[in-house]
Amino acid sequence: MSSIFQWREVLPAPGAVVAPDERLPWPQTAAIGAQHVIAMFGATVLAPILMGFDPNVAILMSGVGTLIFFLSVGGRVPSYLGSSFAFIGVVIAATGYAGSGANANLGVALGGIVACGLLYAAIGLVVMATGTGWIERLMPPVVTGAVVAVIGLNLAGIPIKNMAPTAFDAWMQGVTFLCVGAVAVFTRGMTQRLLILVGLIVAGLVYALLTNGLGLGKPIDVSGIANAAWFGAPGFAAPVFDTNAMLLIAPVAIILVAENLGHIKAVSAMTGRNLDPLIGRAFVGDGIATMVSGASGGTGVTTYAENIGVMAATRIYSTATFVVAALIAILLGFSPKFGALIQAIPLAVMGGVSIVVFGLIAVAGARIWVDNRVDFSDNRNLVVAAITLVLGTGDYTLKFGGFTLGGIGTATFGAILLWALLGGAGKAR
Repeated sequence: MSSIFQWREVLPAPGAVVAPDERLPWPQTAAIGAQHVIAMFGATVLAPILMGFDPNVAILMSGVGTLIFFLSVGGRVPSYLGSSFAFIGVVIAATGYAGSGANANLGVALGGIVACGLLYAAIGLVVMATGTGWIERLMPPVVTGAVVAVIGLNLAGIPIKNMAPTAFDAWMQGVTFLCVGAVAVFTRGMTQRLLILVGLIVAGLVYALLTNGLGLGKPIDVSGIANAAWFGAPGFAAPVFDTNAMLLIAPVAIILVAENLGHIKAVSAMTGRNLDPLIGRAFVGDGIATMVSGASGGTGVTTYAENIGVMAATRIYSTATFVVAALIAILLGFSPKFGALIQAIPLAVMGGVSIVVFGLIAVAGARIWVDNRVDFSDNRNLVVAAITLVLGTGDYTLKFGGFTLGGIGTATFGAILLWALLGGAGKAR
């Protein structure tokens, strides 16, 4: 066990690669680790707010989950685990969350997240025993792309319908996504990579000027930040195991499998190392991390593209940086002042950021199709993608007795079943 915490210290030339089993001197490693936390910050904190979870618990569990993942893969796969947006739609459906404040049915959601983590870990054990070929056949790029796109499209109505109660708030949502867009287009380097966080800060300042300064809307209340302690325990919560909620939330494991598989394939390509033998262990680690998070009051966790962006920019793949990042996240989780700062963000600004994030998720699904050159002149691909998108966007719902399967669930299972059924028909023909 102690060997996985040992890295060879290197002082590479500018632009040279730092391998997973190497590290820079500790001060530089700490700086790179902090950069990863900042890159993950927007997504890791935004997801729990949209579901009514405590952001302090979410950031704390992202650090704990990252350490669990690190141990599971023997310290050989560089990755940081953050809150997964794949849970937002099913959690809202299972709990009836209205979009602001604390989620009154948090325990029910947590029980579903724990069940999802258990299913995810079980899939990992099967992969360790049998390999990944069956997953790639079951979920080819046309299926995974459609399912990822559906997550963003299914959630589109939340910020527009629930997060702009006044005309001023609707205009502020527009100002917010324009701020994020401006950062994405007109900046460079790490500022551009932190487009969500920087855009949110700029929009927040504009909101404060218009409300606190000019009295045009509900002003920002910073009294909670001033009164909050620097250190203290976050709001842990216990899961409640409701059968309907577990059946609704657990299938998100399929989406997490697709996300993690793509992450490891990308890291393998960047590092030039074959990480396929570790895919099963990565699934198990992510599954256990999701179970621990759900059992404590946190969101489900997953690997993130932001990690890949930072690693590609720095060419530093040292797993030591992710251990440091995890420890920083844990410290932030135990700071009530940090949580109060997050809670002070205006609803309209969060709504504008949500519009951008959900749109980026939808486009990420389309990018999977482009990157894998999915051929839509093939009617099998065309029909699977078309039906999946409408099922998810329209929130197509099926009832099985007392159990209700909402849009993301029907779209996910529909895409997999359609691919299998139409493939079988094609072979028979």
